[in-house]
Amino acid sequence: MTPANLPSVIRHWIGGDLVDASDARTFDVSDPVSNTVYAQAARGSAADVDRAVTAARTAFPAWSGISNRERAGVLYRIADAVEARHNRLAAFETYDTGLPITQAKGQARRAAENFRYFADVIVSLGEEAFRQGEEQFSYVVRTPVGVAGLITPWNTPFMLESWKLAPALASGCTLVLKPAEWTPLSASLWPEIFAEAGVPAGVVNIVHGIGEEAGQALVDHPDVPLISFTGSTDTGRHIIRSSAQHLKTTSMELGGKSPAVVFADADVEAALDSVVFGVFSLNGERCTAGSRVLVERPLYEEFTRRLAERAANVRVGLPADPTTEVGALVHPEHYERVLNYVETGRKEAKLVAGGTRPDHLTGGNYLQPTVFADVDREARIFQEEIFGPVVAVAPFDTEAEAIELANATQYGLAAYIWTSDLKRGHRIAHAVESGMIWLNSHNVRDLRTPFGGVKASGVGREGGAHSIDFYTESKIVHVALGQVHTPRFGTGS
Repeated sequence: MTPANLPSVIRHWIGGDLVDASDARTFDVSDPVSNTVYAQAARGSAADVDRAVTAARTAFPAWSGISNRERAGVLYRIADAVEARHNRLAAFETYDTGLPITQAKGQARRAAENFRYFADVIVSLGEEAFRQGEEQFSYVVRTPVGVAGLITPWNTPFMLESWKLAPALASGCTLVLKPAEWTPLSASLWPEIFAEAGVPAGVVNIVHGIGEEAGQALVDHPDVPLISFTGSTDTGRHIIRSSAQHLKTTSMELGGKSPAVVFADADVEAALDSVVFGVFSLNGERCTAGSRVLVERPLYEEFTRRLAERAANVRVGLPADPTTEVGALVHPEHYERVLNYVETGRKEAKLVAGGTRPDHLTGGNYLQPTVFADVDREARIFQEEIFGPVVAVAPFDTEAEAIELANATQYGLAAYIWTSDLKRGHRIAHAVESGMIWLNSHNVRDLRTPFGGVKASGVGREGGAHSIDFYTESKIVHVALGQVHTPRFGTGS
């Protein structure tokens, strides 16, 4: 279903104005249900990025100079403006990404909460102070880094944009946002949201475009000292190499191939619910998806059979249908990539569910949730991120083998552990090489906690005070309290 008030042109937002690309170029934007072009988006170049950076630098002194309380007030108004567009935002997100409408509505709510949360953080966050006896007092001053470059992915784009926008603004940075080219529609709502909330012109600038052009120009710009990126590991490696020239601060939230480790003594119903939701929600297009399910051998056959049954019953359908659980994959190029992995999996393992387009959907980027069993640790579908509704299941016999299999990929973003033995659960949690662990829980996040991965899953942490640390510099000021006793070099005494 086509949303009302769908724009036919998506333009940059620079210095408080909606503008075309400096060379007037555009690129096509299509929906994943029909793969029909519905809009043109401005195709940003280095010249557009430079205009945006100049606007951000001009706005920086005033924005960074106001109090934390004043900035928090603006963030609260942004949250209100997001919520006021709740239904429209969800409709845009569903239409552009293929996410089921019920899940898109959840992303809209989370986006508003991100702004409220970081407004609270910046007001309540204190600074450190140290006293060295009666001799010296030292205190820390936080200062915003400057112009932040934000590069966001195509999955749940609006929420993930808010996840970067909110702490950057709270910290006093101005910024340039480069949304993903496959899903720019919901980003077209930001200009009216920021204008309504009273964000000064130039504080936020949005440049659309292709990653290799607009994204690269943002990474290369000498007046952008900080880059926050969410996306693929290969792109993250490239950004880090490019950023080294100007010694930029980077935060990289990259790929994942997260294990879900299920012991025979687990609450099977809860573990099954978590595994099914964790890998098939958001169409499987989520970095923290538990896409490798490791099951202790006494439970393996039963759990695999029931997982396959659940996958076969997942409702695949039109994203706008409120009964849909899995919608259309985001783009034909990505859809083809996921299908190629399915064909590879047929050669590497045992297909026990899905693997084909649902019979009732003759067009669009649809795939029935897919389960492969008896997957060898060397298989590509075990090792590589698929980023779709595809899961690999493998057995283990011992705790040591479970840990070894969980750590057997280049990734280390998330992990899920299911056991009624909490001592064992903690042992596994400490031994698994992942930045985030959920023990007898599905993916529920507290916004105060650090978010990020290890190994090829990322560099740095964001979330709560960690985000403020990223967008600010800490300066230590030392003050003498008494008589200064400095060794007197050069006096001859």
